[in-house]
Amino acid sequence: MRETESEQVPMPKAFAALVRRIRSSALSIGQLTFGSFLLLLSMIVMTSVASVVAIRHIDATFAELQHLQSLGDLADEIDRRVKELRLAARDFMTNPAAPSVQVWEMASSLNALLKKTRLQLAPEQHEMIDGVTQRLANYREGMERVTALIARRAELIASLPPIRARFEQALSETSDKAAALTLSVGQSRLAAALLAHDQTSAERSISAMKSLSTDDTPLRAAADAYTDAVTAIADTETRIAGLDRDVLGTEGQMISRVTDLLRDVSDRRGRVLAKDMAGTLAHEKWQSIILGLSGVLIGLAAALFVVRRTVRPLKAIAGAIRALAAGEKDTSIPATGVGNEIGDIARAAEVFRRSLVDADTAREAAMRALAEQRLAEESYRKLFEGSVDGIYVTTPGGEILNANPALARMMGYETPEKLISEVKDISRNVYVHPEARAQFQEIMQREGIVRDFEYQVRRLGGGILWLSDSATAVRGENGEILRYEGTVRDITDQKRAEEAIAEGRRLLQLVIDTVPAIINVKDNQLRYVLMNRYTAGIFGIEPKQAIGRTASDLMSRYGAQKTDENDKRVLATRKELGFYEEEYRDSSGNLRHWLVNKLPLLDAAGGVESIVTVALDIGERKRGEQEMRKARDAAEAALRNLRETQNSLIEAEKLAALGRLVAGVAHEVNNPVGISLTVASSLERKAASFAAEVARGDLRRSSLNDFLDASRDASSQLVANLNRAAELITSFKQVAADRNYSDQRTFDLGDLTEQVVMSLRPGLRKQRLALHVECEPNLTMNSYPGPYGQVLTNLFLNSIAHAFPDGRAGAVEIRVRATGSDHVEIVFSDDGCGMSLDVRRRAFDPFFTTRRDQGGKGLGLHIVYSIVTNRLGGRLDLDSEPGRGTRIRMVLPRVAPLEQAAE
Repeated sequence: MRETESEQVPMPKAFAALVRRIRSSALSIGQLTFGSFLLLLSMIVMTSVASVVAIRHIDATFAELQHLQSLGDLADEIDRRVKELRLAARDFMTNPAAPSVQVWEMASSLNALLKKTRLQLAPEQHEMIDGVTQRLANYREGMERVTALIARRAELIASLPPIRARFEQALSETSDKAAALTLSVGQSRLAAALLAHDQTSAERSISAMKSLSTDDTPLRAAADAYTDAVTAIADTETRIAGLDRDVLGTEGQMISRVTDLLRDVSDRRGRVLAKDMAGTLAHEKWQSIILGLSGVLIGLAAALFVVRRTVRPLKAIAGAIRALAAGEKDTSIPATGVGNEIGDIARAAEVFRRSLVDADTAREAAMRALAEQRLAEESYRKLFEGSVDGIYVTTPGGEILNANPALARMMGYETPEKLISEVKDISRNVYVHPEARAQFQEIMQREGIVRDFEYQVRRLGGGILWLSDSATAVRGENGEILRYEGTVRDITDQKRAEEAIAEGRRLLQLVIDTVPAIINVKDNQLRYVLMNRYTAGIFGIEPKQAIGRTASDLMSRYGAQKTDENDKRVLATRKELGFYEEEYRDSSGNLRHWLVNKLPLLDAAGGVESIVTVALDIGERKRGEQEMRKARDAAEAALRNLRETQNSLIEAEKLAALGRLVAGVAHEVNNPVGISLTVASSLERKAASFAAEVARGDLRRSSLNDFLDASRDASSQLVANLNRAAELITSFKQVAADRNYSDQRTFDLGDLTEQVVMSLRPGLRKQRLALHVECEPNLTMNSYPGPYGQVLTNLFLNSIAHAFPDGRAGAVEIRVRATGSDHVEIVFSDDGCGMSLDVRRRAFDPFFTTRRDQGGKGLGLHIVYSIVTNRLGGRLDLDSEPGRGTRIRMVLPRVAPLEQAAE
């Protein structure tokens, strides 16, 4: 396949080459006509040959179809003979008296027919007929075996009546009637099973008869002989049936199946041939159509080809000649490369056209050369006069031959003519240093060209200029220099800028040399371009020695690797690193601490041009930080001690407040308990007097009524006073429990406030103070009741101690209400003496008090502030002025924050 493809690949190239050769060939008009006729004739011949080939193919297909038809007839004949053979075999099997000669004759006739059919089949189909012959041989062998078995069966059947007679006689003569009855039943069942061809039932009956036990020996022998004879007949019948099924039936079916297969193969081949014949007819039809159309198209193509190769070129040549006659000299003559009569005409016309074109070209070239010369002269003149740079032509002796206006203005002259006429020798009149002119001439003599040669000249009027000269030498035929032609550029401002830059660098170096810090600049190759003397002194190098070298070259033993890594980071990120701390050793080997920053200097394209490094010695600061760290540690230790002391004082203050609360509650409880004790004593005396009267027997109704009235009054007084004492004790227990209970719980703020106030009321009698409580109902909180009670107690005690000096009367007011959905507001106010501005600013400071001489510790309001802001998570505002009382507003969340509780 690959070889075929390799052979076919060059075909398109060969065809393309043939087409190009045909196109480039020069055929005469007669040759073109004769070629077209030969092309049409070849198409007719091709069509005729194709028709003959198709007709031959159709004849071969029709002959094969007839052959297949005869094979189908033979297959039908074989099928009929097989059916007749099977029918004769079946008759022989069912009727043993029928003669078997008919079966053998039919088998021999079928075998002869198969041999005839084999001769008419293709070699690849012989195996199928050979299979049928083998099946027929198997069939004949089976018939022979069945014949032998039928003869054997006849012999067994002929010997059975005497055996059955002996068995029946033994049954009638036996004394064992039970065994006789059983054997008789078994004989009947065996006969029924044999008649029904039920082999399984017959075998069971024979087995039952043989297994019967009896003492009658003749009966046993007769029964065994009978069952053996019946068994032999049944076995013979079974073998005959098996041969009939397995050999005769199967082989006959296989022979019929082979004939069916032969018929099927013939049908399939017939369909293939019919399809092939239909395809051949269709192919021939389309081939005729295509060849006819191809002939027509080829004829048209040939006609077009002839027209294209003759009429069109002549028409194009005629059109080109008319265009030349009309004055179109650029018109090209077609078909000049054709080698026939048309090409001769075209080449003659082309010679005429070229003659005209050459004449016009010569005339136009002369006019164009003249115009270009004028244009060049004008351009040179404009360039010479309009150039901003000076243009000159001088001799080696120093005489100016030509100069443009720019040079004249540059030298201080009004016109170039004045410059040329007044300056005779530029070495003496123009050059400030004549040796520069000698150097210029030496370079010209050696190289013949000079670029950017800088020197100083003297202007008219005495001014000095710096010029940059670029010139070439014009030599004669002998190589001597005839003149210098060149341009000069005024670089005076550039020189001044360079001097200013140099002065600025000098001043910058002086400035950075005075700075007590490391300052250096590196290029993007990490080479030093600037370094101050402080850096040189630290690392023991000279600034001039460092220029152009890297840190690795100069300071490898001082930690150059670290600074190179940071420089590379600046190059990579193009951003400053920010101040960071580093440790480097100086030239003396001492480890010093530096605060370093590196900044990039970017060029116009955004790349890093230079890296500026600034490093400050922070050794003194480090030592100061260590000392400050030690001082801070000492201060923190002192603060921890102070806080421990403060906490101890706070706990003491809490215990003192609780003690005052207990004293007040004890005083309050003492009244109802004392009254109850007095009433109980009086009741005891009356009960004793009543008991004495009862004992004397002189009890009267009036005495009994008096005793009952007195008991009733005493009981009511005892109950009222003891209930009052119980309420006071319950409130005290609740307040005390809340103050000692640090866990968070849910409570009603109004009830808790009333309980705390109840514990505070006993202290009001001695102070002539009025306590008013206004609490909004149903204010539920999930907070810390103990710290809240501590806050109210401390505020109340602080108000008693400081707001009402000298025991004057006053009022304290507590208002509780909701503010928003998540907070409550508690306002504690009094109409006491108030606070000054200084006292108000320091009121919540720890240990600040205005009654230190009276035992005040200055922790009451500090504890209030700490509990409200930390434990309860709220905020607190103080408003007070001298003479106008004090107002403390607290806003608490209904749910105390867990993080505040943890503190």
